[in-house]
Amino acid sequence: MLAEASPETIDVMLREARAHLQNARLSDAEAVCQRILKTAADSIDAMYTLAVAQRMQRQVPAALKTLDSLIAIDASYGRAWQERGHCFRDSGLHEQAIAAYQRAVTHNGALVASWRILSEMHDSAGREGPANFAHAQYAHLSALPPELLSVASFIQEGRIYKAEQLCRAFLQRNGHHVEAMRLLADIGMKFNAYDEAEFLLESCKVLAPDNVSAHFDYVKVLRKRQKFELALSEASELREKEPGNPEFEMLYANENLAVGNFDEAMLIYEALLSSMPNNPGINLTYGHALKTVGRQDDAISAYRRAYQVRPDCGDAYWSLANLKTYRFDDSEIAQMQARQASAMTALEDRYHLCFALGKALEDRGDYGASFEYYELGNRLKREELKYNPARLTNEMRLQRELVSTDLLNRFSGAGCPAPDPIFIVGLPRAGSTLLEQILASHSQVEGTMELPNIFALAFRLDRRRVVGEEPEYPGSLADLTHEDVTRFGEEFIRDTQIYRKGGTPFFIDKMPNNFRHIGLIHMILPNAKIIDARRGAMGCCFSGFKQLFAEGQEFTYGLREIGQYYSDYVRLMDHWDTVLPGKILRVRYEDVVADLETQVRRLLDHCGLPFEEACLNFHQNERAVRTASSEQVRQPIFKSGVDQWENFSSYLDPLRDVLGPELAAT
Repeated sequence: MLAEASPETIDVMLREARAHLQNARLSDAEAVCQRILKTAADSIDAMYTLAVAQRMQRQVPAALKTLDSLIAIDASYGRAWQERGHCFRDSGLHEQAIAAYQRAVTHNGALVASWRILSEMHDSAGREGPANFAHAQYAHLSALPPELLSVASFIQEGRIYKAEQLCRAFLQRNGHHVEAMRLLADIGMKFNAYDEAEFLLESCKVLAPDNVSAHFDYVKVLRKRQKFELALSEASELREKEPGNPEFEMLYANENLAVGNFDEAMLIYEALLSSMPNNPGINLTYGHALKTVGRQDDAISAYRRAYQVRPDCGDAYWSLANLKTYRFDDSEIAQMQARQASAMTALEDRYHLCFALGKALEDRGDYGASFEYYELGNRLKREELKYNPARLTNEMRLQRELVSTDLLNRFSGAGCPAPDPIFIVGLPRAGSTLLEQILASHSQVEGTMELPNIFALAFRLDRRRVVGEEPEYPGSLADLTHEDVTRFGEEFIRDTQIYRKGGTPFFIDKMPNNFRHIGLIHMILPNAKIIDARRGAMGCCFSGFKQLFAEGQEFTYGLREIGQYYSDYVRLMDHWDTVLPGKILRVRYEDVVADLETQVRRLLDHCGLPFEEACLNFHQNERAVRTASSEQVRQPIFKSGVDQWENFSSYLDPLRDVLGPELAAT
């Protein structure tokens, strides 16, 4: 191995190799790439350029070998799959080529050549639908100015800063160019700058009302901004523009699901599946909806269908594991292991498979192998997220320092007096869904979902727009007036009305991480009830560690990370108990399991509700449940689940070290 070259030197050599390639000096391009790889063996750009040079010299087996090495490093690199498609096409292997091109555009939807060749190959094979779809994508991309095509490709490849610079420069020269604004909004979404993205896409809709792509993205950003009612309205409008468009039908169904219109969503999913029964994405989403409404057997069938039509569909296997009651057979485990180990499997599918395998092997008592898969899945997910624990630790420190008794007393008598909301807070996997199910079995209480409204308000009050900036919230609470907090409380009651279907006087908001905003909740809704769902540290943290969440909860993907978050949570809850004495009822999961009736009566007393026997028979409640515990809370309580972490005790020293002996013993 030669001495490692500097990044600057490698960049110069890459430019040289590409220049050789462009001038048909193929052997020279190959030689330069080989020199780069001797000093930087994992250079994706060098491997890609080398593979192109090899294929153009008709060295197809060598090119495929190079691409295998590249894909083993980054299976989501779309250009590698495109080049793999070229190799298969040149070898007359048309079906393998189509599969490779399809993988290419899955990872990078801006690859014009892949869409063009897919259109031609599908057309030659008599597949009219796929051919027309691919041609439409090709036509759209071909019409873009070259700069915007580069922006789109940079976004797909994760080169976001470069994409933003190029896109903003284009807009400065070209004014209100709708496609450039749409791409800049997409970039904003990557930076969590959702307000700017919403403004850009709303402007696109005004400037070009027939641009369905911008309208589609507008619906997506509205969902990110937690404006579910408006998102549903816009999805309905978009659906009317192109009746029968499967993508728009799915969007409309998803938005109905988000606001609890389950019957409407189900009808659309079923109609889509009747025309596209082998679509893995539709089967997967339909399975999620079926699980939510308690149709477990049907959900299992949908998930199985998803992995049958796409055997590396990691999310389908994880969705089965996430039912918590499903048991994989030997053939399913063998297939998952093979797909997880394959270099051809994309990163997202790999970590889904890892978590599913962890659960499958845990159920069989093979705890060593189970932990290896859990640990690998967490590492892969953590590397993808690039989570920074210091950010949330700092945010919770600011809550303790800035939301004081004096501040809260300043707003005494303000806020919306409505007693309707019952907030259940805590950490995920701490028993909050169980408490929700118990309370929602009461005739006066409706369970809704993990509502986003408090987080959306905190985001508005923060006014940060770029990751890395110092937060303005919770310091900005001191700038509010009595009128502000009253208005915010009234907005919460109004905006959450869409989730309330039963007409009961009380409803539950079960967003666990709302514990970070209890001061804000008390200010705007002083009569709301708050319940802290607490679980012992080791059991709670390990349960979170082995759970792959649909989104958010980035702190769970590492034993040290989740241990730090649990410690910060306990410190913050201690602070809330100090500044708001008696406000929060703490209910330990272990106590509920040990003595259900006593804890049910405590819950109901805290909420000012009379005792009802139905709360003890919570598992008979047929309401929709959206969280990972959906199937567990449809069963009576079993004590066997409390101490499952002890089966993995010998692997959990990093967690104990972060928690410290006092918390680890709770």
